[in-house]
Amino acid sequence: MKVVCIGSGNVATHFSTAFVAAGYELIQVWSKNQDHAILLADQVGAQAISVEADIDLHADLYLIAVKDDAIPEMVQVLAEVDGLVVHTSGATDLVIFPASMKNCGVLYPLQTFSKTKALDFSKVPLCLEAKNERVLAVLKKIALSLSPLVYEVNSAQRRILHLAAVFACNFSNYLYAIGQDILEKNQLDFEILRPLIMETAEKVQHAFPRDVQTGPAIRNDEQTLSKHKELLTGMPELQDLYETLSKSIKKTV
Repeated sequence: MKVVCIGSGNVATHFSTAFVAAGYELIQVWSKNQDHAILLADQVGAQAISVEADIDLHADLYLIAVKDDAIPEMVQVLAEVDGLVVHTSGATDLVIFPASMKNCGVLYPLQTFSKTKALDFSKVPLCLEAKNERVLAVLKKIALSLSPLVYEVNSAQRRILHLAAVFACNFSNYLYAIGQDILEKNQLDFEILRPLIMETAEKVQHAFPRDVQTGPAIRNDEQTLSKHKELLTGMPELQDLYETLSKSIKKTV
């Protein structure tokens, strides 16, 4: 199966290497930035292109892995191809494809990706949706060749998954960054926090997060909460964030 990858970012990079590992032929990597296209194309033995008119229109699969606001443009570019066209977005509905496109769907990976960090793609949940049962069967076969964790998820469910992922991943990582900033401003090393972060993540592999919540808010330890807010004097945004999160945690009791 010949694959064209539309995009050269984190998602495109991991999908491309996974396709190659599964025995697919990556024939092209397209990116508006030619240098970025070259970097990924060189990794997977593909042709690097940056002009839409150069996209091979006879591939079997077109993977659109670009920013959400760029998806409509690429859908229009690929509107007349015979191959299967899929996007990888968690927040973009299937209806982004026009009614005339029947051979299309969604291949959404529920994972956080970084180009510089390798991961085992066989442990990545892949969420599928397609225009019809025939396309879904083809897409499912492709997905299973990459990972055994394959789920049929409609557009509404995928939006919810994406929202939950933002809270569980993006927001939690931002809170790690806040913790790092607080430590560094007080001449303390972030390394001290790493075991705590690992233990917290490990707990929810075997229990529900609500059941293993700890800390001063869940204990209604008002004295400690007040001391913490005092330490954030001069940082009103963090004080507000601390208070909002603490109040929300209290409501779970």
